[in-house]
Amino acid sequence: MLEVHGLHAYYGKSHILQGVDLAIGDGEIVSLLGRNGVGRSTTCKAIMGLVAPHGEVSFRGHSLVGQRPDEIAHAGIGYVPEDRQIFPTLTVHQNLELGLKRSGAFGRWNFEDMYALFPNLGERRAALAGVLSGGEQQMLTMCRTLMGDPELVIIDEPTEGLAPKLVEQVARLLDEIAGRGVSILLVEQKLTIALRISKRLYVMGHGRIVFEGDPASLAANAAVRKEWLEV
Repeated sequence: MLEVHGLHAYYGKSHILQGVDLAIGDGEIVSLLGRNGVGRSTTCKAIMGLVAPHGEVSFRGHSLVGQRPDEIAHAGIGYVPEDRQIFPTLTVHQNLELGLKRSGAFGRWNFEDMYALFPNLGERRAALAGVLSGGEQQMLTMCRTLMGDPELVIIDEPTEGLAPKLVEQVARLLDEIAGRGVSILLVEQKLTIALRISKRLYVMGHGRIVFEGDPASLAANAAVRKEWLEV
């Protein structure tokens, strides 16, 4: 589905990504792990065209390099950034409606699906998004992305700063997304969640992939965890 080969990216003269290779298949949950500052978020932005990618990024056999972020989204890739980016002066319901590619054109998800998954959003559907808690805004961003019916969704740090109860809700949502046949590239700090829900995992260090394997392989590899993940 998604294939990335030899991906490089720069911020000015800073060489952030230094030859990243990764792939995601149909219906897979794949996690991208690593400490802060190693290039995980930049990888997401380069795939989405928000940072200029140098290398090969293809989705269902078609190159994404040089395409605009909106073109990449319409190709079938959803993106949930770590900084939420809700529309604070619009209601919860209006924010969700903006996620649709065409007004009234629903795919795998509709409004009631979102409200059933996150009852807090349903109770506050008429409230302005700007008055929601940080956790509720994170839920709203994820749900808005799903309203566009992506085939692959890239989710950057969805549990960062969330209370344990909301973390569990996010984990259930990720399972629900995969259960509907949507692939996921998950950037996550919480190793327990990544090990629990992922089919495969990549670990990044210094702008490169330093480990690829299944959860059992990473759980058994104390050297990789100590070198690249543990604080």
